[in-house]
Amino acid sequence: MTKKASRVSEPAVARKNMDMDVHKLAEARRILGARNDTEAVDRALDAVVYQDEVFSALDRLAEVGGVTDVYARRAKPKS
Repeated sequence: MTKKASRVSEPAVARKNMDMDVHKLAEARRILGARNDTEAVDRALDAVVYQDEVFSALDRLAEVGGVTDVYARRAKPKS
């Protein structure tokens, strides 16, 4: 009998033991509205992954000329 493939896969979960700053963790829980430490860390990791995806997409868009860098340094006019 072969195992039927599911259409929605569950994310892999691993138990980790880490030392972390309890004040940062409490602040992250508050900011993220997390119910517990595990949820806070998971949401924070989601935010980091999402930020990387957004920055990568913006970099690709800039490479093809679709974005103007309004923060780019402009050359000073010669006096």
